[in-house]
Amino acid sequence: MNNLAIAGKVWVASDIHLGPHVPATARAFYQFLDEARANADALMLCGDIFDAWIGDDVATTCPPDWLAEALSNLRQVSASIPLWLGRGNRDFLLGKPFADTVGARMLPDVVCLDTDAGRVLLSHGDEYCTDDAGYQRFRRLVRNPVIQSVFLKLSLGVRRRVANMARKRSKASNQYKSAHIMDVSTSAVEQAFRDAGVAYMVHGHTHRPAIHALDIDGQPCQRFVLPDWDYDHSGAPRGGWLIIDENGLHLHQAPLFDQGPSGIPATA
Repeated sequence: MNNLAIAGKVWVASDIHLGPHVPATARAFYQFLDEARANADALMLCGDIFDAWIGDDVATTCPPDWLAEALSNLRQVSASIPLWLGRGNRDFLLGKPFADTVGARMLPDVVCLDTDAGRVLLSHGDEYCTDDAGYQRFRRLVRNPVIQSVFLKLSLGVRRRVANMARKRSKASNQYKSAHIMDVSTSAVEQAFRDAGVAYMVHGHTHRPAIHALDIDGQPCQRFVLPDWDYDHSGAPRGGWLIIDENGLHLHQAPLFDQGPSGIPATA
């Protein structure tokens, strides 16, 4: 198990899905980054920061305008507080070259944080969706270092076409999957709690923000699911983050940053 000691007020967010077609989401997220710089001691973004990612060289060689803006805002954060980046199912090709570009550090896929609130198991969350056997096969394939090396040697244009084709196939496949299949598996979550020996788990991925109370072998535990972000295509704009500090874990949802970061604590 990967371990990371991190003290103070830690902010955690996930599933922002930045890209060229979500300008309102980007604006809200950058306001959130400003709030994190002012109020947090560290920021962790645990996957799907970008809606798609075809290689770090996109950021290091003539990034498009929307990405250049994202890079600038992330650099401002890392210049003020430690910034940690994780990989999701959309941006699993994020790596150290990108982290170096923005002054951040990469998170392991699953990490146990030693915080002022206690030990917290943190991940993107897709590894717990074990009932979706097809997705897990795909996940193992695309995270194979040999497959990734071959893909990254292709031209940017070819990589974009492959990524677009894969995304279309994924959307088509998900239309026929039940909500249960695409959510985390109860048995996988319970085993993760046992293996890590923690009372708290935090993840994103499912786009179902909530605080779940569990009993693991007689011990009370909590699973915090981070909100996804969408200010462009959703009828009710949404976004949010988690705060970890000496007072515990607090899940916040902020529908409109334009009105100030008055996050509303989620109910258990």
